Amino acid sequence: MKVKLTILGTGTSQGIPVIGSDHPVCHSDDPRDKRLRVSAMIETDDCRLLIDCGPDFRQQMLVNEITSFDALLFTHEHADHTAGLDDLRPFFFRQGAIPCYMTTRVHEALKQRFNYMFVEENKYPGVADLDVRIFDKEKVEVKGVSITPVLADHGFIPVHGFRVGDVAYMTDVKTIEEEEKEKLKNLDVLIINMLRIEPHCTHLNFEEALELIEELKPARTYFTHISHHLGFHATVQESLPENVFLAYDNLVIESNP
Repeated sequence: MKVKLTILGTGTSQGIPVIGSDHPVCHSDDPRDKRLRVSAMIETDDCRLLIDCGPDFRQQMLVNEITSFDALLFTHEHADHTAGLDDLRPFFFRQGAIPCYMTTRVHEALKQRFNYMFVEENKYPGVADLDVRIFDKEKVEVKGVSITPVLADHGFIPVHGFRVGDVAYMTDVKTIEEEEKEKLKNLDVLIINMLRIEPHCTHLNFEEALELIEELKPARTYFTHISHHLGFHATVQESLPENVFLAYDNLVIESNP
């Protein structure tokens, strides 16, 4: 199965540039150093999946001219991955209830933050209806496409990535148990977070990410969830091994079936 993946955003929770920052990367003229909050789109011949809808969701949909999709997958409940939930309305108006795959933990968090979207009585007119579908570690299927959730640890909370065919998307990872790593073997493309050079309590840093790649041995790896503290895109890319790349917003990657 051929899979196309579009990287909609590659920045950390603050994005790049960071508001008010004097860091040189935040003033870079290289468009690859401008990073919206992390999100991605996975496409096969008959299916289009979105992963996360953060605060830059509306802009990402407009820039990439995305007018429809089949399902939305949530990695975890943090705001930089969920704050764009209200911008699902235009899709709801055209498509009806939006199939949304999430864990029970994410569902409970969203019901608190976006309670007006989940109430059953006296619902505000025009609010998007979400067709919530709970998953844990089991595979799910959308329009005949099998999706394998991959559980990881985000330092203090669980987070899920997703594998479709020979492509896997992981973000906000600090550690992965051996059983879950088996789901990431024999990949053509791995997308995974790499925050900065210095260690971080909830994210892989440069050294840890490279060690994980050496263990998993995907054919190609692209880093996402990148901090301005990592440095300029062009400089960092020169320091990476062969077949390891720094992703950037709106990058399109196709798997080799």
